[in-house]
Amino acid sequence: MGRVILHVDANSYYASVECLYNPDIRDKPVAVGGDIEARHGIILTKNRIAKRYGVQTGEAIWQAKQKCPGLICVPPDYGLYIRFSGRMRSIFEQYSNRVESFGLDEAWVDLTNKGTSITDGERIAHEIRERIKGELGLTVSVGVNWNKIFAKLGSDMKKPDAVTVIREDDYQHKTWGLPVDELLYVGRATRRKLADVNIRTIGALAQADAEWLDYKLGKNGLVLKAFANGLDQSPVMPVDYHMAIKSIGNSTTLPYDLETMDDARCVYYLLAESVAARMRENGFRARCVSISARSTTLVTNGCQRVLKHPTNLTDEIAQMAMQLFSERFARFLPYRSVGLSCSMLTPDTYPVQLDLLGDETARLRKETLERSVDDLRRRYGHQIVQRGVVLANKRFAEINPKEDHTIHPVPFFAG
Repeated sequence: MGRVILHVDANSYYASVECLYNPDIRDKPVAVGGDIEARHGIILTKNRIAKRYGVQTGEAIWQAKQKCPGLICVPPDYGLYIRFSGRMRSIFEQYSNRVESFGLDEAWVDLTNKGTSITDGERIAHEIRERIKGELGLTVSVGVNWNKIFAKLGSDMKKPDAVTVIREDDYQHKTWGLPVDELLYVGRATRRKLADVNIRTIGALAQADAEWLDYKLGKNGLVLKAFANGLDQSPVMPVDYHMAIKSIGNSTTLPYDLETMDDARCVYYLLAESVAARMRENGFRARCVSISARSTTLVTNGCQRVLKHPTNLTDEIAQMAMQLFSERFARFLPYRSVGLSCSMLTPDTYPVQLDLLGDETARLRKETLERSVDDLRRRYGHQIVQRGVVLANKRFAEINPKEDHTIHPVPFFAG
C-alpha cells in the first residue's frame, strides 16, 4: 500500500467564522479586511456571495466596494480564528498523529497505515468533512492523494464542502490540463518565466526538459517538475514536531509614510524590541540583522549584515538596523512599510566570545533588564513599557509589532 494523505482546507475561513457568529450577515456579501485608517485596508478573505461580485483577496477595500456596494467588511478577530483552527486540528488528531498545519485554515493529515487504501482515505475525508460541518458549523474541501502536493491541488479543485480524490491511475487526466500556477509553489514570477517558453499547464511542466528547467529556474525547476509528475515524497510532520526556527522578524505597514531619519529610528526600535523579545522567548541570539523597506510606489528592497557577536539585545539590533538604513535607504525616503529580521540563530546557552575591549558587564545588565521588561509585558501587554525614542513620534507609538505583525517564515522544503 502507498501513502494516503488528506489536505483539508476550510472554505472562506475568516469570513465563514464571522458569519457563524453573526447570523444577520450570513446571506450577504461579507469580507474580512484590515484597518483602513491604519492603511491595512485590504481584503483578507471573502465569502462566496462577495466572490460572485468579483471581490478578490488582496485588493483594496475601496476597490472591492466599487464592485460590490453592499459589501459588509468586518475587522479580523485572530483570537477567534486561532480557536476554531485548534478545534479543527483536534478533530484531525483523532485520525492520525501526523498532522501538519499550513496556516490557520489548512492542514495535511497522513492516514498511511498498514492496509489503508485511497478508498479508505476518501471515506475518512467525508467523515472529517461532515464532523467539521456538524460540530463547528464550517465547511471544508478535502483532497485525497498519495502526496502532499496533489492532495493540496485536490482540495482546491472543488469547493465548497467537497472531497476530491486524485488516484495514481488518473492523476495525469485530472491535473495535467490545469494552469501551471495551480501547482503549489508556482508563484507569479515562476509562472511568467515558464510562460515565456510556452509552459502554461502542469502537464507541460511535467514533460519539460530537465536541463532547461535547471538552467532557467535552478534546483527549484527540477523540484517543480517532480511535483508535476506526482513524485513529492515530503513527509507530513508528526503532531509533536517543531521545525527549527531559521529567522525571527517583524514588519509593519505604517499609518503614515516614513519621511525622516527620526521616523525610521522610532519604527526600527519598535521592531527591534519585538524581535529581541521573541528571540529571548525562544532562547536564541542572532548573528545577522536584515532590514527591508517598501517605497510609496510599492517597490521593496532589503539588505543585511553580520554582527561581530551574537545578540538578543534591542539596542544592538536597532543600531545595526539604523546603520543599514542610513547607508542604503535613507536617500530614497519616504517609505510605506518596513521590516526587520534576525537570522543565523544560535541557542543562548552556547558560549559567547567576550569582547575584551567592551563592557561585558554592562551587556549582561542590559539583558537582565530586558528580560524583566519581557515579564512585565507578558503580564500587562507589550506597550506597558515604551522607550523614549518611540514616544518621540506619537504617530508611530501606537504600533504594536509584537502582537500584530510577528512573522515566522517557515520554508516548505525545510522538512
